Amino acid sequence: MLPAAFALLAIGLILRGRAGRTDRSRAAYLVWGGWLAVTAAAFSFGQGIIHPYYAIALAPAIGALVGMGAVDLWHRRSELWARLAMGGTVAGTSWWAYQLMQRSPDWAPALQTAILVGGLAVGALLVVAPSIRGRVGTGLAIAACVVCLAGPAAYSLQTASTTHSGSLPSAGPGTSLGGPGGMRGGPGGGMGGFPGGGAPGGGAMGGTGQMPTFPGGGTTGGTTGTTGAGTTGQAPGAGGQSTAGGLLTGSVSSDEVTALLQADAGDYTWVAAAIGSNSASGFQLASDEPVMAVGGFNGSDPSPTLAQFQQYVADGQIHYFISSGGGGMGMGSSGTSAQITSWVQSNFTATTVDGVTLYDLTA
Repeated sequence: MLPAAFALLAIGLILRGRAGRTDRSRAAYLVWGGWLAVTAAAFSFGQGIIHPYYAIALAPAIGALVGMGAVDLWHRRSELWARLAMGGTVAGTSWWAYQLMQRSPDWAPALQTAILVGGLAVGALLVVAPSIRGRVGTGLAIAACVVCLAGPAAYSLQTASTTHSGSLPSAGPGTSLGGPGGMRGGPGGGMGGFPGGGAPGGGAMGGTGQMPTFPGGGTTGGTTGTTGAGTTGQAPGAGGQSTAGGLLTGSVSSDEVTALLQADAGDYTWVAAAIGSNSASGFQLASDEPVMAVGGFNGSDPSPTLAQFQQYVADGQIHYFISSGGGGMGMGSSGTSAQITSWVQSNFTATTVDGVTLYDLTA
């Protein structure tokens, strides 16, 4: 819907260009158009790690502009130029949806063809129909909505029906470009701009079609050559094994580990501490008790400091420390998180439970 939104933005501004200073429709076009242009430019030219799901920030502006522009053109459907604009927008949107869906040629091929053929036909009818009123007009309007929204709706349904995990969810099926939705690579061919095309854990995320394995035993994709779906990671508690998680994969807590965390949980401010939010997440969700994410999201923030952490331990506020079990970017490999990890390892005894290394900070 992005090309349609930009086209209808231009048409709307032309229609409202001579309106009075307080015209609310023109103000709306300017507000939503500014939102769309700035956000699209940021995603198009930004460098570094840009996750695909950030694109959701485009959705409100796209919806508003398509809705306003379509209504403005419909009110002028008796004029040839308006019908040409409507027909061209519908046909162009359907063709663009077909092009995007062709990146997954084996996925719903009949739907892809129907969208292309139907969109071109409806676009032509909008231009040449002798009267776009009454039942004819209602039917064409409904048909135009169906062919334009069929692709996005199909992607939404596919996404909602697929199990996702990890930190990089993406909409739609895997594509020939190496990831759901055709994700672009960063510098060096890597996804999201990891230096040299690499990714945490030493694997390459772009170019080769092979996915890296991250701490926790999963990959960021559901199948080889895709990223973001995270469907190959171990299900919570599967096989009685736990995993500590990592930068891009959430942790998994087995029944035995969960029971340890829940034991006397009321005596502690945090039943455990782990490096990074993803490592802490699975244990907190499974135990329904607070788990400290040392170092913030990826473990690189200097919070808490080593002195603060030592004080928490001295005060008996933390029961266990859960080892991340593998370095990687940010995950306790340097800085304050590394100091805390080293101090724990030097002063407390490690115990392995269902594949996860724990340190009892009260022992």
